[in-house]
Order: sequence, then structure tokens, then C-alpha cells
Amino acid sequence: TNGNVKQTGSLQILGEDDFLQLMITKLENQDPLNPMSDEDYIAQLAQFSSLEQLNFIADGLASANEWDYLQMQSINNVMASSFIGKDVRAVYSGVYVDAETNPTITYTLDSAVDSVEFVIKDSSGMTVATLTQDSVSRGVNSITWDGTDSMGNRVDEGYYYVEATATTAAGNKVTPSLSLEGTVDAVIYRDGSAYLRVNGTEIALGDVSTIAEKGAYASDSDDSE
Repeated sequence: TNGNVKQTGSLQILGEDDFLQLMITKLENQDPLNPMSDEDYIAQLAQFSSLEQLNFIADGLASANEWDYLQMQSINNVMASSFIGKDVRAVYSGVYVDAETNPTITYTLDSAVDSVEFVIKDSSGMTVATLTQDSVSRGVNSITWDGTDSMGNRVDEGYYYVEATATTAAGNKVTPSLSLEGTVDAVIYRDGSAYLRVNGTEIALGDVSTIAEKGAYASDSDDSE
């Protein structure tokens, strides 16, 4: 941004300060008997002016993009706050863990299974914990993760991905749906992003698939029991 753009390797990029310095050096070292013509001097000034304008445009675009991102983030956060008290349905891929929460992992099975295994991974894709649940019935189920790794240590605060695999009595593998429905009781803002807390689980705003007035899913729950 100060005009001194540098790049290693065979390609060197000159900024406006470098361009101006080269032009001044050329003027200082020109042959007095054969000075630079007015046309050449004007042409080089025009090139310098064009370079400066391009830098201004580039800086302006970068600022505009950053401003658009901040505006969109603010709009999403305002929208998220209006979800409090609403019933939502969501399909999610992970949960947020902080120093105080033990997230609940809610999932749905199309049929009863012998066991379900949950592999929890951090943002780098490394497995930090594995949970199992035996003799699980058809429908909506849940399991609580205590927020500790396989060694029993509390994990760092952050977003963790969950992969679920179920095994039937016949030994077949099926994939449970990581989904939940319930009432949003809080919106938590972390690093500028909004998370909705539903039934003890924090999910990203983008995971929500359906929004309705509170009590809208009560009939669905009654039918399934």
C-alpha cells in the first residue's frame, strides 16, 4: 500500500514509489547533450498517474469488499436475534464447545440399531473423541458429550465436527441424520458469527432449514410417540 510492493523470484513488481524513483534517476543521469524530450517526459508522467490511479482503485475495491462483508455479517446477526422464541429445524455438522457447555448431539434414525458411533473432530480434521451409544431405537435420539478428549482432558473452546455411523443387528452400516428441532432459547455471538442454542446444542445460523412459531412442531412430536 505504500507503493513499495516486493515479490521474490524472477518476477519483480514495481510500485508507484519505485516508478517515480526510476524516473527521477533517469532525469538526473540523462545526457545533457541529448536530454529527454518533452513527449517522453509527459508520457512517463502519464504512466505514473495511471499507476497511482490503479492503486487507488485497488485500495477502494478492497475497502468496499471489507465493508460489504461487515454489513452482511451485521445483517445476519440482527436476523439471528429474531429467532429467539421461535421453533427451528436444523441439519448440522458440528457443535460449539466452551468452558461451560457439554453439548447435546441430537440425531434421527430410520430404524432401530445395535449401536451408534460418534467421531468428533477438531477444525484440522484430527479426531479428539469417540462416543458410542448401544441399543438405540428408531426416531429422534440424543447423546451428551462432556467436552473432553479421549484422554479425559477438556478440549479447547471452539467448533467441533461430528460424524455418526450406526450398525444394525445384521451388521450393516447406516448413517444417522444429525438433525434437531426445538425452540431457540439464546443467540451466542462468537468471533462475529451467530450461533443458535437449541435444546442445549449450539448450531451455526446457516444450519437452520425451517423456522416457525413456537409450538408448531408439537403435533409432529405427538404423532411420533
